[in-house]
Amino acid sequence: MVNSLSIVEVGVCLGGTQILSTVTAEVKVGEFIGIFGPNGAGKSTLIKCILGLLPLASGRISVFGSSPGRENRRIGYMPQSQSSLENTALSAFSVVAAIANGNRWGLPWYDKALKNEVIKSLHLVGAAHYANRPFSVLSNGEKQCIALAQALLREPKLLILDEPLANLDPHNQIRLIRCIQKIRKSAGTTVLFISHDVNPLLDVMDQVLYMAGGTAILGPVNKVFTSEVLSTLYRTKIHVIHAKGRIFVVSAEGNVTETIRHA
Repeated sequence: MVNSLSIVEVGVCLGGTQILSTVTAEVKVGEFIGIFGPNGAGKSTLIKCILGLLPLASGRISVFGSSPGRENRRIGYMPQSQSSLENTALSAFSVVAAIANGNRWGLPWYDKALKNEVIKSLHLVGAAHYANRPFSVLSNGEKQCIALAQALLREPKLLILDEPLANLDPHNQIRLIRCIQKIRKSAGTTVLFISHDVNPLLDVMDQVLYMAGGTAILGPVNKVFTSEVLSTLYRTKIHVIHAKGRIFVVSAEGNVTETIRHA
């Protein structure tokens, strides 16, 4: 079986700066992969390369056996921000429908088939009961559900989520994760999930892709989240602390130890 995603010795340069170098990962069909790393590690850059939006300086990426961009119809993408829609007068339903014809000008138009697809996506994320409300008045949790419903149109085989837990309280974080996990199990969807905090995802991930220092390592949580592995990636001393079922990553500089945020 062809893997969902193959990344081999990938390097990326932006504005003359090397962002990524020698990133390698193989993601099997149906896997849930958590992607972590500090600011500037290249997480969103890698996603753009997978979508065919940025060129590679070296290496290769294949998505379902094809070059990036060619299989995007099989990819559902939930971007980090929906800020452009904050003041829209469109209903939540229309916001989801609009993504299906993103290459067309004018107001969202949908036939019966598309309407049924939108309704199905809204039901999958538990948003059908507020589908007719203006998107702008929804809570942060509700807006994230609508963004997820957009990504689920056309029943994607690869779901890419860029910081979907940002600005959500713990209750809504858990609700969104459970929803994604349910969809993944029922449809066999591969999930790439960027997050700054590993802890909410500990029970659902198959592997983690940890990015730092221009490179990355893919493996099970207990193999990647170790002081030795992360110290190698960061090229400095890192402590991984396990406490009460949670994982904390901290850097030691002199006598000061500070939490590393993976935003």
